[in-house]
Amino acid sequence: MKNKRNKIIISIVVIVLIILMIVLFIVKKNMKSSTDNKVSEETTNSKLEIEVPIVKQSDAKAIDLNSIIDKNEQDVITESISKQETDIEFNTQYRQNDSLAKGKIQTLQEGKDGKQNAIVKSVYKNGELISQKQISSEITQGSVDKIVEIGTASYSSNYVPIAGDTLKVVPSTMAVHTSPDENAEKLITLNKNDQVILKSKKDNWFYIKYNEYLGWAPSDCLQYVDPNAGSDGDQNNIQFTKEQLTQSVGFSMLVNQRSNLSLEQFKKILSQDSNDKNNVFSENADYFYYAERQYNINGVFLAAIAIHESGWGTSSISQSKKNLFGYKAYDRDPSGNASGFENYGQGIDLVARVLVKYYLNPPGTSIYDGETAIGSYYRGSTITAVNTCYATDKNWANGVYKWMVYLYNKL
Repeated sequence: MKNKRNKIIISIVVIVLIILMIVLFIVKKNMKSSTDNKVSEETTNSKLEIEVPIVKQSDAKAIDLNSIIDKNEQDVITESISKQETDIEFNTQYRQNDSLAKGKIQTLQEGKDGKQNAIVKSVYKNGELISQKQISSEITQGSVDKIVEIGTASYSSNYVPIAGDTLKVVPSTMAVHTSPDENAEKLITLNKNDQVILKSKKDNWFYIKYNEYLGWAPSDCLQYVDPNAGSDGDQNNIQFTKEQLTQSVGFSMLVNQRSNLSLEQFKKILSQDSNDKNNVFSENADYFYYAERQYNINGVFLAAIAIHESGWGTSSISQSKKNLFGYKAYDRDPSGNASGFENYGQGIDLVARVLVKYYLNPPGTSIYDGETAIGSYYRGSTITAVNTCYATDKNWANGVYKWMVYLYNKL
């Protein structure tokens, strides 16, 4: 019995010892883990202090950060490809007429834009359209050329007035009627030398405009006002002086208005210039005047663009394609893409219309020949506003304005 009890006591002691050993093992393991964690933490902190010291950043780091900030603040440029119906701008044929008074412009046939289905690449800056480039196209309707006669003859007494001419009253008084009949109701009575604008003709009657009045008067009571008499071709027998023509000239001037230079004044500022080595501008000065008169654009501005873009007509595109403006000379292949014209006058006329239609006037503005402006790239009517979408070179406006000042100073 005693032996049995001893065995039980021994077994209990062994079990207790085993439990104590297990407890000691666990405690020792926990202590080791805690020590390891502490060492690891100290090591990590040490590494952090080395890799990210709490000191002022180096200049190199500052430059990198500034570069990142500048990059993030740049304009957002996006592109899209779309199918659009676009206009094919008509060309203008100019014909000289030696029986038409010098400086007069007579339209024989109105031009008509064609239509095409085009694949167009549009570029936007901060969500605003800045340029479009045609990738491919299919013509659905051809354009119709505009035909214009320009007068080359001196005024003669047998000149027959055309629509748009200025006329003056010959007798002491003249009645304006509601229809081409002397018994028709009278609208107003005009006095000798009062000036009117001829709108149309019917038999021996002229349909005329006087202020807000429109009516008919006998053709033999009206006389053509020669724009060249005592002047050099300006309308209404008036030629403005240099001081008058330059009083509003400035970098912020509006260029969707006429310069009011006469034909001879355009010839003066574009002739006998040492820059014009090929005589391109001296031989085509008339067309800047004609474009201004027809489309209400500053012809000096138009000439300055041509000078700036073509290097006074010396660029390869201006010589090979009669294209003074680099029209459609896209960066990818300028020479291959640039439009070609039969003569310089044709290109001057077309670019004038493109500027008036798309760049210089807000959408819906009445422009020429009953047309309204589309205004796709309208950002204002100043030189800098045109620069926004017309040219990628931000200094384009400065270059164009420099030549405008140069030309105005030659008056």
